[in-house]
Amino acid sequence: MQKKSGVDINLGNKSSKIAYEYAIETFQNRYGKRGAVASKSTGGFSNLLIFGKERIGIGSDGIGTKAELAERTGIYDTLGYDLVAMVADDLAAMGFEPTNLSNVIDVDYLNTEIIDALMKGLRDACNFSGITITGGEIAELGDRICGYGNRMHFNWSSTAIGILPEKLKYAIDGSNIKEGQLIFALKSRGFRSNGFSSIRRILSENFGNEWHNKPYDDKTTWGEKMLTPSLIYSPVINEIIASGSKLTGVVHITGGGVFDNLRRALKLNNVGANLNNLYQPLPDMLKIQELGNVSNEDAYLWWNMGNGMLIIADGKETDNILQKTKQLNYECRVAGTVTAGSSIQVEFPTFKMNKKY
Repeated sequence: MQKKSGVDINLGNKSSKIAYEYAIETFQNRYGKRGAVASKSTGGFSNLLIFGKERIGIGSDGIGTKAELAERTGIYDTLGYDLVAMVADDLAAMGFEPTNLSNVIDVDYLNTEIIDALMKGLRDACNFSGITITGGEIAELGDRICGYGNRMHFNWSSTAIGILPEKLKYAIDGSNIKEGQLIFALKSRGFRSNGFSSIRRILSENFGNEWHNKPYDDKTTWGEKMLTPSLIYSPVINEIIASGSKLTGVVHITGGGVFDNLRRALKLNNVGANLNNLYQPLPDMLKIQELGNVSNEDAYLWWNMGNGMLIIADGKETDNILQKTKQLNYECRVAGTVTAGSSIQVEFPTFKMNKKY
């Protein structure tokens, strides 16, 4: 059954589990050979592959229904940041330095002006994050692809690879997270590329089918505001690792929000978290939450709510983490601590949530 979010998160997790279990059955194909999956791989944000002395990560993702925002507004040259963020930050969440990306654009018919804008944005995002575009395909699929309006409709996905720095013996998988360690939050600047099924539903119910043209404020429409490009975190995560800080966990807050993604890092050691100093939700998030009458618990399960990535480390790493993030113009703060047990607690002055897993 479809949930209020527009997607069934539990069904999505179950489907991912099915897919991963079939994938595991292929691991033996490369045992003892180049390209073998490392034994410490746990089906996290990406996987560690062994190529002789080189340790490589690989991950795939797409921009989802945020593509419709470009179709509605005619603004196509920012989506590259969303596409890169989804794969590069998944790699960074396990310690990899993203190096190469291949992308696939599925379209109903070709419009070279739109392709130009999409690829310009992808180039800019890859230059920002130090990634080379080394492959891709544009597939014309006719009425198999649909969307808003009469211009070219498209879906966009990518696969990226990265290398594990020499400073890391293993990928960061959460196995070294312990009670008492600190959790740092990196501030986001928008919804990134997740949760747009619920966002589009809420805006459509409140403003009608042309919701994207409705004013968000005196300068911006709702369509333009929701198209805010993702901030890519991989450069700062890679810099923190290169500087010598030992991170025990890095959590990319994507679909599933704070609760579901943090759980993936904590579950290996059956520990929990008390998050009492997260960044406040951004104003547009609060407006969407109010318009959709979305509970706090649902909001923190659907969206990042102002916190795009979490870092977990011993307290002795605090000064370096805060210094490096400031140097690279990211906003970061100590957001909480790792606790005993298997529950995640989020606290603000006006409300408190506790979710067990």
